[in-house]
Amino acid sequence: MDLSSRPARRGLRLAAVTSSAVLLSLAAGTLPAQATPATVTAAVAERQGRGLDREALRASLDALHQAGMYGTYSTVRDGSSRWRGAAGYADIDTKRPVRPGLQHRVGSITKTFTAVAVLQQVHEGRVDLDAPIGRYLPDLVPGERGRLITVRMLLNHTSGLGDHVLGAFPGLPEDPGKALDAGRFRHFEPEELVRLGLAAPSPVPRGTYAYSNTNYVIAGLLLREVTGQEPEEYITRNVIRKAGLRHTYFPRTPRLTGPHSRMYESMYGFIDPARDYSVYDMSWAGVAGSLVSTMDDLDSFYRQLLTGRILGPAELRAMKTTVPTYEAPPGQEVGMRYGLGLYTTKLSDGRWYWGHDGGVFGAGTWALSTEDGRRQIAIGINRMKYQRIGDDGYPQPHPIDEAMLRHVEGALADTPRAAAPAHTAEPAPAPALTALPTAAEPRPFTTPAPARR
Repeated sequence: MDLSSRPARRGLRLAAVTSSAVLLSLAAGTLPAQATPATVTAAVAERQGRGLDREALRASLDALHQAGMYGTYSTVRDGSSRWRGAAGYADIDTKRPVRPGLQHRVGSITKTFTAVAVLQQVHEGRVDLDAPIGRYLPDLVPGERGRLITVRMLLNHTSGLGDHVLGAFPGLPEDPGKALDAGRFRHFEPEELVRLGLAAPSPVPRGTYAYSNTNYVIAGLLLREVTGQEPEEYITRNVIRKAGLRHTYFPRTPRLTGPHSRMYESMYGFIDPARDYSVYDMSWAGVAGSLVSTMDDLDSFYRQLLTGRILGPAELRAMKTTVPTYEAPPGQEVGMRYGLGLYTTKLSDGRWYWGHDGGVFGAGTWALSTEDGRRQIAIGINRMKYQRIGDDGYPQPHPIDEAMLRHVEGALADTPRAAAPAHTAEPAPAPALTALPTAAEPRPFTTPAPARR
């Protein structure tokens, strides 16, 4: 398929308006990855502990590399036990191997940190979740939208606002490599991103879930308004440091400051060979998606969050009050629900897990935890949009998808059964999601894919 075809351009346009491009395909029938020994692998097991099948974790991570992922690293925690592993290459030219503790751009996982910061201000009485955003930022979000969109709607993506990402990268559907190269060192102010988002078409009616990065850029400006600090500074002092995270930070330049992998973007085969975008000005994502972290730090963060060490009970309950991310077919259960910067998803074992995922150009991350905070997994990958777009305009199944799911589900196995998540009244029915879920991605394979538009 050439780039000028309608399905190809449609797929790229969908990719452009997701902060995270897809970690797992929604398409059914993904081919299983072959669990053959990896040619290059490093796995580190630091403590022996019950519940962690270290050989299976090592084999399934190797299988992910063998399925086509250039490099991947994973950390699994179960109580006081921990397993860390890595497989593949940090640099496909030099064959430098990946290591478990590499720094990584974690994309939309940033949103959990930003939502925590806003909820801290809710606790302090400076922000009301159900107040209109125009009360705080009347000049930024004027008119009807400022009066009707609440802070809660921004955090759970029911504002109806469009996404700024496509506007920030003009020409991306026509020539993605050229567009991404041109934006490598471009700096955006958050107000500019909001203007682009406000000008973008509204994907769904207000009150219906539709992921938009613009929501969280506005949330960052809300933090600046009520705290008098830049949002990155506030989150660093009051969320990251409070959680004791040593390798999590907002980058001040396009370069990461510590050891890291190259980050390869394929853009569904339209950037071939894949290009390294590990050096990139992340101001286009801001507090919606620019954070750098490690898999160890992410496990620690979600454990502390879900066990009540970061937020008080009322704020954590608000964070875990969810809306469906899509409209399920009649008689079927929605398999993913979004709260305030945190989602819950039902995997094939029938259990619900909490966390978030993220993707930027060349880097993807998925972090999940049991609700009781006992067991976590965080996994990073250094190649994005490795699938190809089919004639219908949707990404096609790839063995990487199944291999990643097998590793994640294996890491979370043998955990206590979780209760169904709390939720609000169902919002107005949303248009069927496409195969590019917009942020609450990845959606589980066990959830039937909604009918396509």
